[in-house]
Amino acid sequence: MSRETVFRKVARLEFDEAVAWYESERPGLGLEFKSAVDALLATIAQQPSLFRLVRGPIRRAVLKRFPYTIHFLAEPSRIVVLAVYHASRDPRVVARRE
Repeated sequence: MSRETVFRKVARLEFDEAVAWYESERPGLGLEFKSAVDALLATIAQQPSLFRLVRGPIRRAVLKRFPYTIHFLAEPSRIVVLAVYHASRDPRVVARRE
């Protein structure tokens, strides 16, 4: 079963800023980052339980090519993206977004 994917406002902002930053580093790289995130979100929507629980009901999916993780909640009918998170950031920030 595939679920709808929705972003919390702060997660959407993080994602959009990351796409813009990669695009400013090299034309086309922002699109590659966006495609990698979209592909991982499609997998999350299909099988959220494949991804490790990191705190309570929050799960984490790790991008392969880029140093980012996606923190999310798997609800019965949707996936709620809490953060599109650079690996160097403090993970306790995500915990406050529950």
